Amino acid sequence: MSLPVPRRLPWLLLISALVILADRLSKTLVAARIPLGEAIPVVPHFLRITHWTNEGAAFSLFADSASPNAVRWGLIAFSIFAALVVLVALVRFGDRINITTVALALIFAGALGNVHDRIVYGSVVDFIELHIFSYHWPDFNVADSSIVTGACLLLLDSLLPKKHPEASGASATADPSAPSGRSG
Repeated sequence: MSLPVPRRLPWLLLISALVILADRLSKTLVAARIPLGEAIPVVPHFLRITHWTNEGAAFSLFADSASPNAVRWGLIAFSIFAALVVLVALVRFGDRINITTVALALIFAGALGNVHDRIVYGSVVDFIELHIFSYHWPDFNVADSSIVTGACLLLLDSLLPKKHPEASGASATADPSAPSGRSG
């Protein structure tokens, strides 16, 4: 017995595919055109396109581990597990397009984009570098941006008031012409 595919799921997976494509193309272009460790200023003192590799997790966590191979495979296993959990959620909620499902599609794409690099190259290419006043944001890529954007959308969705469907039945709606039982 096969489960029916939610009607909006293909559109959500298209969002994921486009993000993965943008991630792959951008990383390939950066690796081909910018020498490792070099940078091209885009907006002086604010935005540069760089070329770095990251063997660790987000913000280079675990990059200096004494067991880099264990970190690599641990990150791969975690990323695949997370991608599968998000895919299950996408299939479950994929009958509609809303903030939650778009967020899940973005997180799914980001996880797959970075796990691809870890499996194939052993590290992830990071190339977007931001400076805000004296603060330097750690370099990141399209997949990282997709994951963070998805997580922010999920947070936003959790903070927004939920629309509750109208309750059916006589007890849910009162007849305005009926006496209220109050005396005025």
